[in-house]
Amino acid sequence: MRFIFLACALLISIPAQAADKFTIILDWFVNPDHGPIIIAKEKGYFEAAGLDVEIVAPANPSDPPKMVAAGQADLAVSYQPQLHLQIHEGLPLVRIGTLIATPLSCLLVLQDGPIKSVKDLKGRKVGYSVAGVEEALVEAVLNHNGLNIKDVEMINVNWSLSPSLMSKQVDAVIGAFRNFELNQMEIEGTKGKCFYLEEEGLPSYDELIYVAKSDGMDKDKIKRFLSAIEEATQYMVNHPKESWTVFSSTAKELQDELNARAWVDTLPRFALRPAALDAGRYVRFEKFMNDSGMITGLNPIEKIAIDVTRP
Repeated sequence: MRFIFLACALLISIPAQAADKFTIILDWFVNPDHGPIIIAKEKGYFEAAGLDVEIVAPANPSDPPKMVAAGQADLAVSYQPQLHLQIHEGLPLVRIGTLIATPLSCLLVLQDGPIKSVKDLKGRKVGYSVAGVEEALVEAVLNHNGLNIKDVEMINVNWSLSPSLMSKQVDAVIGAFRNFELNQMEIEGTKGKCFYLEEEGLPSYDELIYVAKSDGMDKDKIKRFLSAIEEATQYMVNHPKESWTVFSSTAKELQDELNARAWVDTLPRFALRPAALDAGRYVRFEKFMNDSGMITGLNPIEKIAIDVTRP
């Protein structure tokens, strides 16, 4: 009896093992695109995986990959097209998981405007936010439709995509998300029309991905993170209304019509197997960027994207 008492006392005196600290930098402010990350936090999936996850929204959307490359965070949410370019620029980054497995970006025009087909853009103005990559995407779409980049005037509208289109400062914008800007415009009484990039000559790609520092990453923590994300995604698919309630309850600014619509439109696009890698998708996009002149030479797949679950 005394032995049992002493054993119990010893167990009580042993502190619970602390969860591992883990930091992820989002690509922008919290929105439905980040659903699985927020749900995993709120539902305790990270905690069950032994992780104390800090979710950080950046002050500047161009900072997250740089912060990860500098060792200031474990992961960043980023974009596949930008990753190819950043690796060629020398940033030590690699894709270790997928958040949204389909393109979201589109070439957006006014539904009742003069642009009925891509060919109608000849002599028109196209707005963009991110120099380089988005200009290359426009060029690829134009080439697919018998035009070239000199047939349009490219205008940097900063991040004012739908406002610049609705005010007719430009005739089209590239980089608008089909789950957000289309809904935003309709809510404001103006309907838009998307030309989907993957239907206009571009190879399909993962819109949002998780990137890590290619040297020195903690694969064990990353595996546990992705396992929790997969569990959260399954919960969202199985319980869309309940998961929306959980997600939207985390911030008052999420509780509006735009975010509610975006949640529904984004749900089927989340990667059900976030750690899984479609190597061919990355090889094809690397070739596309090389052919378009955005990069020089081709990196091997293992330098661009990996499956951390494999030995």
